[in-house]
Amino acid sequence: MQVTERAEEEFLFSDDFYEDDVVDEKSEDTWKVLIVDDDPEIHSVTQLALSDVIVLGRSLEYLHAYSGQDACQLIESRDDIVLVLLDVVMETDDAGLNVVKYIRDELDRQDIRIVLRTGQPGYAPEESVIKDYDINDYKTKTELTRRKLVTTVYAAIRSYQQIYTINQSQQGLEKVIGATSELLELHNFTDYAHGVLEQFHSLLDNVTSSVFSARGQGVIDGADDLSLYVLAQCGLQAAFVNQKCSQVLEPAVTEALNRCFTQKQHYFDESYVVLYLSRGDFRTVIYLELSSPMPEMVKPLLEVFLTNVVTGYENVHLFQKLNNAAYKDWLTDLPNRLAFVNELEYFTRNDQNDFVAVLIDISHFSDINDGLGQDIGNQLLKAVATRLKGYGNGVKIARVGADVFGLIGLSSILTPEKLSKTFINPFSAGDQFLPVSACFGFCRQEDAGGRGVEVLNQINIALNLAKKDRHVHYMYYAKEMEEQTLWRLGMIRQLRHDFNANRLQLWYQPQLDLSTGRVIGAEALLRWQTEDGQFISPAVFVPLAEYSGLILDIGDWVINQACLQIKELEKNGFDDVGISVNVSIPQFKRTDFVDSIIEATKTHQVKASKLELEITENILMDDPQVVIDCLTRLKQERISIALDDFGTGYSSMSYLQKLPLDRLKVDRSFVKSIGEKEHSFIAETIISLGKQLDLKVIAEGIEELEQQEHLIKHGCDEVQGFYYAKPMPGKEFIAYLRKQQ
Repeated sequence: MQVTERAEEEFLFSDDFYEDDVVDEKSEDTWKVLIVDDDPEIHSVTQLALSDVIVLGRSLEYLHAYSGQDACQLIESRDDIVLVLLDVVMETDDAGLNVVKYIRDELDRQDIRIVLRTGQPGYAPEESVIKDYDINDYKTKTELTRRKLVTTVYAAIRSYQQIYTINQSQQGLEKVIGATSELLELHNFTDYAHGVLEQFHSLLDNVTSSVFSARGQGVIDGADDLSLYVLAQCGLQAAFVNQKCSQVLEPAVTEALNRCFTQKQHYFDESYVVLYLSRGDFRTVIYLELSSPMPEMVKPLLEVFLTNVVTGYENVHLFQKLNNAAYKDWLTDLPNRLAFVNELEYFTRNDQNDFVAVLIDISHFSDINDGLGQDIGNQLLKAVATRLKGYGNGVKIARVGADVFGLIGLSSILTPEKLSKTFINPFSAGDQFLPVSACFGFCRQEDAGGRGVEVLNQINIALNLAKKDRHVHYMYYAKEMEEQTLWRLGMIRQLRHDFNANRLQLWYQPQLDLSTGRVIGAEALLRWQTEDGQFISPAVFVPLAEYSGLILDIGDWVINQACLQIKELEKNGFDDVGISVNVSIPQFKRTDFVDSIIEATKTHQVKASKLELEITENILMDDPQVVIDCLTRLKQERISIALDDFGTGYSSMSYLQKLPLDRLKVDRSFVKSIGEKEHSFIAETIISLGKQLDLKVIAEGIEELEQQEHLIKHGCDEVQGFYYAKPMPGKEFIAYLRKQQ
């Protein structure tokens, strides 16, 4: 819509314009202003009126549209338009208002400032329209002098700048909140530090490279000084991570980091920013290299982000402490059992089959702990851990138990031979140099179970077998081992159940005087008959009972059953027949063992002399003096003592002289070969020794008349074996005695 010539002149030239009000120092950037009018002269006049105006340091750059439709298309295609000088009446009476609605409702551009102009006051929009559509100003072209036009444009652009700043701050704040949320999910130092730098690069467009640094002590393994270390980097080299800043960064960067850390304040330069973060004992410094100076409007948002970063960094420290408590061994600073199980999870899923997992058990560690003290024991464990670390980073090491270490590595590195060499030289522990041996359990990757706990159990099975083998000190896990272990556990469970159900029995094998043929006693032998009527060999279940600790309860039961049998023998007139009972090492280790034997004889009111205890050389060698003291007390109660399996162990003759023995028993293995000249001398020697020690000598395992003749010839006193009678239940034994009468 054209205006009159007079009005046009007034528009251009009325009122002087004071440029000092709006002119700023000029920059290269411009404000994009869209002039929308169907009159080309209005475009020219407006552009001429504003030609020398500088607003907030920028000049104006003009875009032109000559209809409402053209204006809509142009605004839709451009996102840099800040102001629209819009004619209300163009191709239609409401064309300008339709453009406003399109900008606000369709394009949802709330930032663009709009100044409505009209040459016809009668076409002015309603006040509600101006308010609802956020129109900056409405002027008739006749009243819009140059001064007023410039003032209106200046106010509109300032309004745009304020809205833009608010929007940018809001978007920045949203980014900060999002970045903080992502950082909260990171729980180790390296990941967190790298995550922080990535967020800086995302939040700030002008960051080219960055470094996250802190003191390494307590954060980086092996760092024990106060130097700043690189925890993470972006845009530099990955090899810088976990290295001292002074060794890998430019001197100027290191100097800036140290200055910031020492003076505890941020530094802003045109080419870099150094940020200081502190919370309690946790301090860190972040270096950001910039491609352009940091805008002032960004700094408040930066402070908000840094507040969240330092809170998160403190949380990472706390999480690391909790993690160390859960997964680290307090003494050696190695991963603990739980961490080792997690490593075994990865071990089972590894596609390569050249790895092996190992458990190392220090032999007789409890003796060192008891004899030299716990402090020396702890120092020994630390020394072992240090030596194991010598295998390098490629080998995972953990302390799995009190004196058990776990390793995972290549099977070519973790071999029995190489591990054994680790323990050749003594270990320094305090003032002591301790020679230490160890046993090893191995599990190859192809034999590993599906889960870490399963693998740990498998290695433990191999380790236990290695500890029991006297000839080798290592064992590789095989599936049949686990099957054997499961069988053993099942048998122990069944043994315990059947013992409680009274399915164990004592059978008796008669013992005879060789010179008279009279029965002088019987050896009580355990028998286990299962629910289905099957008998389990004592050679099978007695070791299981000892392994499980059930032998203590069974041992008490056997003593009481033997006393009951002695009482039954007395009732039937066989008060000169005694019962001999085998005693195991675990029973002897009980502090109340002697008292329990004496109590049993008194409870059942039997002659103590009718009860005989058979011990083996292994019991004697376990703790000779304790055994001697126990047997001496028993002897004082007139309980008889026999040394079983003599000649098969390694007992010392000096101990043999100290034992309060009544009988010496010749093992069946020597009796079996007594008819062979080259082998008979052992049995002959044992019989001769017994005579010299004034002991009765009894031979077991006689199955042939020829064996009996040789024993008589060499002066053996007593015998037992299948040649005379097999073991039998108590009632049958009494019937056997009656028959012998």
